[in-house]
Amino acid sequence: MEELQPMNLTELKQKIANGKYMLFFSATWCPDCTVIKPALPEIVANHPEYTFLAVDRDDNIDLAAELNIFGIPSFVAFEDGEEIGRYVNKERKTQAQVESFIESLN
Repeated sequence: MEELQPMNLTELKQKIANGKYMLFFSATWCPDCTVIKPALPEIVANHPEYTFLAVDRDDNIDLAAELNIFGIPSFVAFEDGEEIGRYVNKERKTQAQVESFIESLN
Protein backbone atom coordinates (compact mmCIF):
# COMPACT_ATOMS: atom_id res chain seq x y z
CA MET A 1 0.00 0.00 0.00
CA GLU A 2 1.42 3.34 -1.06
CA GLU A 3 1.97 5.97 1.63
CA LEU A 4 0.38 9.25 0.56
CA GLN A 5 2.79 12.15 0.85
CA PRO A 6 1.50 15.33 2.50
CA MET A 7 -0.77 17.16 0.05
CA ASN A 8 -3.90 19.25 -0.15
CA LEU A 9 -7.27 18.28 -1.61
CA THR A 10 -6.51 19.79 -5.03
CA GLU A 11 -3.29 17.77 -5.29
CA LEU A 12 -5.09 14.63 -4.12
CA LYS A 13 -7.82 15.05 -6.75
CA GLN A 14 -5.12 15.26 -9.44
CA LYS A 15 -3.43 12.11 -8.13
CA ILE A 16 -6.66 10.08 -8.05
CA ALA A 17 -8.29 11.54 -11.17
CA ASN A 18 -8.44 8.18 -12.97
CA GLY A 19 -9.46 4.88 -11.44
CA LYS A 20 -10.70 3.65 -8.08
CA TYR A 21 -8.89 4.57 -4.88
CA MET A 22 -9.38 3.71 -1.24
CA LEU A 23 -7.80 6.08 1.26
CA PHE A 24 -6.99 4.62 4.67
CA PHE A 25 -6.60 7.38 7.27
CA SER A 26 -4.71 6.42 10.42
CA ALA A 27 -2.06 7.64 12.85
CA THR A 28 0.81 5.95 14.66
CA TRP A 29 -0.65 6.77 18.10
CA CYS A 30 -4.13 5.40 17.28
CA PRO A 31 -4.84 2.07 19.08
CA ASP A 32 -7.87 1.27 16.90
CA CYS A 33 -5.70 1.74 13.81
CA THR A 34 -3.24 -0.88 15.03
CA VAL A 35 -6.13 -3.34 15.38
CA ILE A 36 -7.13 -3.13 11.69
CA LYS A 37 -3.62 -2.78 10.21
CA PRO A 38 -2.79 -6.53 10.29
CA ALA A 39 -5.91 -7.19 8.17
CA LEU A 40 -5.05 -4.60 5.53
CA PRO A 41 -2.92 -6.85 3.28
CA GLU A 42 -5.83 -9.29 2.96
CA ILE A 43 -8.35 -6.46 2.45
CA VAL A 44 -6.14 -5.01 -0.29
CA ALA A 45 -5.72 -8.45 -1.92
CA ASN A 46 -9.48 -9.05 -1.84
CA HIS A 47 -10.21 -5.77 -3.64
CA PRO A 48 -7.77 -5.38 -6.54
CA GLU A 49 -10.17 -2.99 -8.27
CA TYR A 50 -8.97 -0.31 -5.80
CA THR A 51 -5.59 1.30 -5.38
CA PHE A 52 -5.15 1.64 -1.62
CA LEU A 53 -3.39 4.71 -0.23
CA ALA A 54 -2.30 4.95 3.39
CA VAL A 55 -2.81 8.47 4.74
CA ASP A 56 -1.10 9.48 7.97
CA ARG A 57 -3.65 11.80 9.49
CA ASP A 58 -1.00 13.76 11.37
CA ASP A 59 1.12 14.33 8.24
CA ASN A 60 -2.03 15.25 6.30
CA ILE A 61 -4.01 17.11 8.97
CA ASP A 62 -5.17 19.78 6.49
CA LEU A 63 -6.28 17.17 3.96
CA ALA A 64 -8.11 15.28 6.70
CA ALA A 65 -9.89 18.49 7.70
CA GLU A 66 -10.78 19.27 4.07
CA LEU A 67 -12.34 15.80 3.80
CA ASN A 68 -14.05 16.04 7.22
CA ILE A 69 -12.07 13.11 8.64
CA PHE A 70 -12.39 13.53 12.38
CA GLY A 71 -12.28 9.90 13.47
CA ILE A 72 -9.67 7.28 12.65
CA PRO A 73 -9.20 4.69 11.35
CA SER A 74 -11.30 5.77 8.39
CA PHE A 75 -11.73 4.66 4.80
CA VAL A 76 -12.77 6.97 1.94
CA ALA A 77 -13.43 5.62 -1.56
CA PHE A 78 -13.00 7.59 -4.77
CA GLU A 79 -13.68 6.82 -8.41
CA ASP A 80 -12.20 9.09 -11.07
CA GLY A 81 -11.51 11.77 -8.47
CA GLU A 82 -15.00 11.85 -6.97
CA GLU A 83 -15.89 10.45 -3.57
CA ILE A 84 -18.20 7.44 -3.83
CA GLY A 85 -18.35 6.39 -0.18
CA ARG A 86 -16.83 6.63 3.25
CA TYR A 87 -16.54 4.59 6.39
CA VAL A 88 -15.66 7.35 8.81
CA ASN A 89 -16.31 7.22 12.52
CA LYS A 90 -14.42 6.98 15.78
CA GLU A 91 -15.14 3.29 16.33
CA ARG A 92 -12.83 0.30 16.07
CA LYS A 93 -13.36 -1.46 12.75
CA THR A 94 -13.14 -5.16 11.97
CA GLN A 95 -11.98 -6.71 8.73
CA ALA A 96 -15.53 -7.93 8.07
CA GLN A 97 -16.94 -4.41 8.53
CA VAL A 98 -14.36 -2.88 6.18
CA GLU A 99 -14.93 -5.60 3.57
CA SER A 100 -18.68 -5.09 3.83
CA PHE A 101 -18.26 -1.35 3.30
CA ILE A 102 -16.09 -1.88 0.20
CA GLU A 103 -18.48 -4.46 -1.25
CA SER A 104 -21.41 -2.07 -0.71
CA LEU A 105 -19.78 0.38 -3.14
CA ASN A 106 -20.10 -1.96 -6.13
